[in-house]
Amino acid sequence: MTQLGQHAAAASAAPISKQGKFAEPAREVSLVEDVDVIVCGAGPAGIAAAITAARAGAKVRLMEVHGCLGGVWTAGLLTWIFDFDKPGMTREISEELGKRGARRGTSTRKFVYEPEEMKLLLEDMCVDAGVQFRLHTRLVDAYVDGGRLTTVITESASGREAWRAPVFIDTTGDGVLGSLAGCGWDLGQMGQDVRRECLCQPLTMNALAAVKDVSQMQKYISFYKGDLKWHVEATKNFKADIVRAGIDPSYGMPTIFHVRDNVVLIMANHEYGIRPDDADALTAATVRSRREIFDITRGLRKLGGVWDGLQIVATAEQIGVRDGKRIHGRYTVLKSDLEKGTKHKDGVARVTFGVDIHAKSKKDNDKETISRGGVKKFTPYDIPLRALIAKDVDGLMMAGRCISGDFVAHASYRVTGNAVAMGEAAGVVAALAATSKRMPHEVEWREGAEKLAAMGQRG
Repeated sequence: MTQLGQHAAAASAAPISKQGKFAEPAREVSLVEDVDVIVCGAGPAGIAAAITAARAGAKVRLMEVHGCLGGVWTAGLLTWIFDFDKPGMTREISEELGKRGARRGTSTRKFVYEPEEMKLLLEDMCVDAGVQFRLHTRLVDAYVDGGRLTTVITESASGREAWRAPVFIDTTGDGVLGSLAGCGWDLGQMGQDVRRECLCQPLTMNALAAVKDVSQMQKYISFYKGDLKWHVEATKNFKADIVRAGIDPSYGMPTIFHVRDNVVLIMANHEYGIRPDDADALTAATVRSRREIFDITRGLRKLGGVWDGLQIVATAEQIGVRDGKRIHGRYTVLKSDLEKGTKHKDGVARVTFGVDIHAKSKKDNDKETISRGGVKKFTPYDIPLRALIAKDVDGLMMAGRCISGDFVAHASYRVTGNAVAMGEAAGVVAALAATSKRMPHEVEWREGAEKLAAMGQRG
């Protein structure tokens, strides 16, 4: 019998239960136990967590579903950074981008970067730190023993594999690991009540485009030569021309960023009411958003003038998700923390970016594109280490969008500068815990802060 025939015979013997359910037979898969810390998700938080843990002396594996490191920075073509003026790895990344000529603007807090150069930089940093990273690998399951997360399961070109480590970090953005491990979570403004509509912030598809002469488009470009003062007026001008082209954009503040030379980034669409854990909804949103981007650029091109020759170079591999599952931790960052400017002894990141809530529907967008969640006076506040440690399962930490916080607070701390700072904290604590046979909640932040200072990442 041929190999194909053998597979077909095996498949035909698989049992099928009633009511449209498939009873997958139990099987053994390869098990790897060779590291101290496993980081799931290689976005800004995951990169920082993995590199910091490795620099702190831990053996680290980093798993990523896409074909590059960086998450929203690269696969998502974000191209701009907020709240990045912090001690530690944010400065390191900013300086390295500058050395490579891949950074626009002089501000350390917010700037535009080149996504392809970012890919190379993050790979270089992981290699230099000794991080074992795996691309094209999807997290599909997690197992808990005695209240402790012990094993994760992945699927990739190498098949189904099991991985064990003393400590895990969820940096998936959407809280995939925490939810698979059985942790409690909240999503948007709906909590876990799946019967309600998805009151989440909208999704956005970014796209790189080539223009004929960027020097003639200053009135439309935010961050032109690093200057954000023109941002609001630039979006008004851009929207006016989109409307003049006969298109009503789904996003009320369509934006152009200058990446380099005659290459720009276009952010011009919103997809409303999409749950990030619904693959069908994500697929439909991705298709609609890509179509809208092309409709807009084709319409603008017909106007001629500065838009003559406008051409899409690439759309993002990953549609941008603002809201994902927020895993319940040992502290929940609240709206009141933003209003009071709460400080903590175990504060791992100081957030200075205000509340940024994009409208939940096109109708609301037409009235108020971005709201502040009722926060009348924003005051910089701390994210405590406790918000990065899972409450329901031991051995699990979080960093980035999926930490423990409410809807309004999340709309402030979700930007990538804060994700990096949280990733550093999770990485150093995970390394200290794993290499000393402790759980993350048994490591005091003072110890983590001292280790970071000794490593030269903070101080």
